[in-house]
Amino acid sequence: MTSICVAGGTGQVGREVVRLAVAAGHTVSVLSRHVPAMASADRLDGAAYFAADVTTGDGLAAALAGTDVVIDCLEGQFGKAKKQFADGGARLAAAAHLAGVARIVALSIINCDLSTYSYYVSKAEKERAYAESPLQTVVVRATQFHSLVAMVFAAGARLGLVPTFNGARFQTISPADAAASLLEAATAEAGAPLHRVRTAGGPEVLTMRQMAEDWKRITGARGKIIALPLPGPMGAYLRAGHNLVPEQKVGSETFVSWLEKRRETL
Repeated sequence: MTSICVAGGTGQVGREVVRLAVAAGHTVSVLSRHVPAMASADRLDGAAYFAADVTTGDGLAAALAGTDVVIDCLEGQFGKAKKQFADGGARLAAAAHLAGVARIVALSIINCDLSTYSYYVSKAEKERAYAESPLQTVVVRATQFHSLVAMVFAAGARLGLVPTFNGARFQTISPADAAASLLEAATAEAGAPLHRVRTAGGPEVLTMRQMAEDWKRITGARGKIIALPLPGPMGAYLRAGHNLVPEQKVGSETFVSWLEKRRETL
């Protein structure tokens, strides 16, 4: 079995990685700025939790001690966290190297280097930081999560409208399927080259209108489905189809099956 440290192990994907790794019998530690309380539902039995901050380096040595592989599921979507995202990755890689870690596996976004959207730019910069590391690194580029599209629909439905974007198709993936790809990369036999990129796409490609219709049917939400232009870098990225990898359908949980599991909470 492998000793795995999950950076960001309390987040959407990180929590799924921890759950799968513990179930597989691995030794699992979680690195997070804010450690869940002992009685919290966010704290999973079988994992050790460490308070650590990749932006300062505080706590990293203790969290990484004895670790074979780091799985980086950290997010930095806004403000200071986004600005320091790549630097945090470099700091984590350096600390992992000092701790004798053999490999880092990092969650990223499909074709993030083809977008000028600031969040995607920060992801691409972090990929480059890992590519400069002396450690073996594997970047797992996932398509967008089911929850992202559902969140867009829910936000619009509060105003009586369910927005879809002109020319947009999605190949969304569940956090659990993305987590399985990360864990597979973490436990696979080492191989060349030193720095590799893998892709994890959802099981189907759908228009945004198809997804909106499914979301309304399953959630029972009201609102008129409307088509809107999406300007800026994100609109260009979606219209170009850079969010799609139909040849890499590794996920098994469809948007509909994911929604049905969460019908009561959506």
